[in-house]
Amino acid sequence: MTSAMETRTRRSGRETRELIEQESLRLFAEKGVDGTSVRDIALAVGVADAALYRHFESKDAIAGEIFAKHYGVLARSIREITEEPEPFRRKVADLVALFCHLFDDSPDVFRFILVHQHAHLDKIDDADNVVEQLAQMMRRAITDGDIAVKDANLAAAMALGAVVQPAVFRLYGRLGGPLGPMSQRIATSVLAALTTDMV
Repeated sequence: MTSAMETRTRRSGRETRELIEQESLRLFAEKGVDGTSVRDIALAVGVADAALYRHFESKDAIAGEIFAKHYGVLARSIREITEEPEPFRRKVADLVALFCHLFDDSPDVFRFILVHQHAHLDKIDDADNVVEQLAQMMRRAITDGDIAVKDANLAAAMALGAVVQPAVFRLYGRLGGPLGPMSQRIATSVLAALTTDMV
């Protein structure tokens, strides 16, 4: 039987690990992984540098775990939208809303994924890969005759670009306000791009 002390110790360790991830994400989004030191993270968490190594073997391991966790959640959300028994138009609206709300509600997550994806994508399975899940959605749309673009990867790139570029403009001050109110307009542009030339 587990003692109360052991339970508290385990909970404290779990909470410390979560705080390490939370503060690392904030720092990575703000300063980049290369610009963030182990000391920066330790100070933000309020522990000694050595304490971090009880939870993660390196700063890169922290970055990799944070990326895999959040990128995987986003990919699974896209898969859920793909499997909805809804018209493609509704799925596009849901997809765009997902990205816009991620940006508005969790800007550090969005910035981190956007800026650091290329350093981690080679370690991500297709099931947890946002681009692959978007391509799967587009393959189904092609099969169902919902879009004019017949290359699923091109269609995924077009959809992703229409969503990500406004977010990039927002990050760098070229657009003001949250993305949520722009969601429907962005979804309309995605649909227009994908369905142009359809009879």
